[in-house]
Amino acid sequence: MHARDAETRQVVVVIEKGRIKMRTKTQKRRNRVARVTEGSGNVFADLGLPNAEQELLKAQLTLQIYTILKDSGMTQVEIAKILGVQQPQVSLLMRNRAGNFSVGRLMEFLTAMRQDVEITVRPTRKEHGALSVVSA
Repeated sequence: MHARDAETRQVVVVIEKGRIKMRTKTQKRRNRVARVTEGSGNVFADLGLPNAEQELLKAQLTLQIYTILKDSGMTQVEIAKILGVQQPQVSLLMRNRAGNFSVGRLMEFLTAMRQDVEITVRPTRKEHGALSVVSA
């Protein structure tokens, strides 16, 4: 047996010809070793999805919207009126599904919920700039 193997003992009850017999059954079970790879900080890029930075930005904005909506105590119908959308679209936002909403539309939702959205552009030392969401 390898160091990663483990034995499992199982009691089996069998009824044969009106008599109850108990047997133990031993099985070898291999423990699997999980392989862990450190991520880049953008799961969309790690999965090789197109427009990874934009998708991450949308996810971050959607999380901000979700937190505000959850804390508001309002119904989805009330929220839909404020955002100018139908209730099913609010339901999608509450399930962190940005769907077809653009980054601009998500920022409009935030301003409709009495939030200031500030965009800061500054030089970077890296080869390519980055997008991020910072909440106050």
